[in-house]
Amino acid sequence: MELSSVYFAFSLTLLAGLSTGIGGTVQYFSKKMDPRFLAGALGFSAGVMIYVSMIEIFLKAREALTVEYGASLGYKYTTAAFFVGLLVIAVIDKLISKPENPHEPADVLGVESQGIVMKEDLKRMGLFSALAIAIHNFPEGMATFVAALQEPALGISIGVAIAIHNIPEGIAVAVPVYYATGDKRKAFIYSFLSGLSEPVGALVGYSLIYRFMGEAVLGFLFASVAGIMVFISLDELLPTAEKYGEHHIAIYGLVAGMIVMALSLLMFV
Repeated sequence: MELSSVYFAFSLTLLAGLSTGIGGTVQYFSKKMDPRFLAGALGFSAGVMIYVSMIEIFLKAREALTVEYGASLGYKYTTAAFFVGLLVIAVIDKLISKPENPHEPADVLGVESQGIVMKEDLKRMGLFSALAIAIHNFPEGMATFVAALQEPALGISIGVAIAIHNIPEGIAVAVPVYYATGDKRKAFIYSFLSGLSEPVGALVGYSLIYRFMGEAVLGFLFASVAGIMVFISLDELLPTAEKYGEHHIAIYGLVAGMIVMALSLLMFV
């Protein structure tokens, strides 16, 4: 294996992963903390995460497990792993302590706080999103790296597609962190760091997984991550979007997020 091919594959994976930072710049264009903008952005993030989980990640997991176990058993294992992911993040959610007085929301947006969740809840949501996206990006990095090594043209297509749909994933991290802390720099850093797992995945893919790990482990990992992302969307993102704005703003954001993610995936079909 030529060293230049390894450098190319790793560079491609690095650029794809760090495009989450582009999404992290969205809060720089918001001059003031507008509840409607937050509601739409959170709905958008939920749409991105639900669509990519159910349409892309779940299907990839099923394909991988079908190769290993056959169509029927592979589908059952994919479904089981999906709900294991849901259960794991639900347990984590239960174990992480809430702010001491959850009935005393902070005045995050410069308005009366009735119906507004606390700053700590928003920050917690952003960190959960960052964790889920980082886990999701890890196998993506491995996939991009291995594809680029085997067939550079395919690697470029996968890398660009991943870079495009990592942008709205960066939004999913940056917006709640920004509205929780008021710190645009911190919001950007969190969104940027969530993409670092992609090149880390490439390194692991090169040193270990490319040689030893089969489709089964990736399939189980993808399916469980899909469950994690769906749980975060339904338990954290959408309820908070509803609290911060009108119902229809959150739903329009949700649909917009799904459309953007769908287009990013269709570009390289």
